[in-house]
Amino acid sequence: MAQLRIALAQVNATVGDLDGNAALIDAWTRRAHDAGAHLVVFPEMVLTGYPVEDLALRESFAVGSKQALTTLAAQLDEAGCGDVASVVSYLDRDEAGPRDAVAVLHGGRVVATQFKHHLPNYGVFDERRYFTPGQTLDILRVHGLEVGMVICEDIWQEGGPIAALGEAGVDLIVAPNASPYEREKDDVRLPLVARRADEATAPLVYVNLVGGQDDLVFDGDSMVVAADGTLQTRAPRFVEHLTVLDLDLPAGAARTEGTVGEFTVTRRTLHADPLPRYEPLPTPEKAAPLPELAEVWAALVLGLRDYAHKNGFRSVVLGLSGGIDSAVCAVLAVDALGAENVHGVSMPSAYSSTHSRSDAQELAERTGLPYQVQPIADMVATFTAQLGLTGVAEENVQARCRGVTLMGLSNQHGHLVLATGNKTELAVGYSTIYGDAVGGFAPIKDVPKTLVWELARWRNEQGGKPPIPANSISKPPSAELRPGQVDTDSLPDYELLDRVLDDYVEGDRGYADLLSAGFAPKLVDRVLRMVDAAEYKRRQYPPGTKITFRAFGRDRRLPITNAWREGK
Repeated sequence: MAQLRIALAQVNATVGDLDGNAALIDAWTRRAHDAGAHLVVFPEMVLTGYPVEDLALRESFAVGSKQALTTLAAQLDEAGCGDVASVVSYLDRDEAGPRDAVAVLHGGRVVATQFKHHLPNYGVFDERRYFTPGQTLDILRVHGLEVGMVICEDIWQEGGPIAALGEAGVDLIVAPNASPYEREKDDVRLPLVARRADEATAPLVYVNLVGGQDDLVFDGDSMVVAADGTLQTRAPRFVEHLTVLDLDLPAGAARTEGTVGEFTVTRRTLHADPLPRYEPLPTPEKAAPLPELAEVWAALVLGLRDYAHKNGFRSVVLGLSGGIDSAVCAVLAVDALGAENVHGVSMPSAYSSTHSRSDAQELAERTGLPYQVQPIADMVATFTAQLGLTGVAEENVQARCRGVTLMGLSNQHGHLVLATGNKTELAVGYSTIYGDAVGGFAPIKDVPKTLVWELARWRNEQGGKPPIPANSISKPPSAELRPGQVDTDSLPDYELLDRVLDDYVEGDRGYADLLSAGFAPKLVDRVLRMVDAAEYKRRQYPPGTKITFRAFGRDRRLPITNAWREGK
């Protein structure tokens, strides 16, 4: 048996910030060193941030990444942390092209390097566009234990590096990950990691990234699973966290090296002999699973906070209509950035109801956010009179006057404008381009309308004074662009509409499938026509945090100019 103290550094990296990420790795390695760790594992591409997208193709960035890695190894040694084996993932580049890579830093040097083998090319991933797959595996002997490495997708696919490490023989596998959040994904991870540990007949250390990057959010959920699939420890989600765990493992699993299947296996020795026996630390607690609505709210808060802060914004501005969508966006922003940094603007027109104005003001009072009223009736009158606008054109100019008002306040005060539309509206095009669709970020872009209501009720139940006025939740939703307007004038009931959209957008089901599911032909025709016609609007909508299996954007890519129609 051999003991080893490992640290799982679940950290929040920033894409492109090589210096900042190196400082982050330095700081967390010092924490691991101070905790007595012998091995510290960081998430995938922690040195560069993830995903780097086309930065991977920029040679200067790859060169900078490699230089930063070498410098970091020396800095850690100078700081007295050279005896800790630090597993750091980064962007490499060789004669074959860019590589998603992992290295081990020890004694001031880069002592091992390995490239990701399985490159995902589905959903939000385009890694075959960027990277060349690796065919080598480095196994390090660390204090008498044989430690293998894999990177993210290498555990999400059957066979490949995990099977090869199992055949070669390892005592432990470490797996840096950058696995983005979507609803209920944590229910998939533990069984997956357990299967891979069983496949390799070795414990598996899974370390995931945390934080927001554009429309993605990473939830952490790092864990250690024993060879028999038993969960040893699990980190809390949506926060940075250092987990320190003592392992006591059978040593001597090494069976072979050289060619194993399609891989070339190389063994390297850092410490040949096991450590003298020592008193282990108490096993860290396993983080409790989050209820579904709590995890969605946490994802949305983190995504908004990181988008704002990583892009240099400290404050946001949004329109407060008194409705449910703007209310939920405002409370998300308050939770993410603090009430003093969320500026709400009521922009009543000639058609705005008294309750809309009072509900917007009540929300501001409940949350404590700065609030102002900017009437738009005179602006609208100028446009409609000069251009002779009526009907839908008159309705849309109201939304566009509001958009201009918010952008003006943004330019004047440096606020990030939040678009408050939800996924249901975005799906069917129920928004005004260059109007309520203006902004730099859309917090609930991937949240269906029915889930918006669920989140509002959930947030009001979380203790303290409920931040969202009850009337904003209970009243029929309305854009209030004409007298007596409600959303159901233009759309099916939201409960029914979201069911159709879930099948068509999330499930990618066709016309015949939808009819077989029991939806009426007229309803299917109507909804699919609206969705297909709104692609041009979606392309111009701000980014927003992905929480579902298939978000609009890189998850679902359809042409704007498209004559195909389901069911014709």
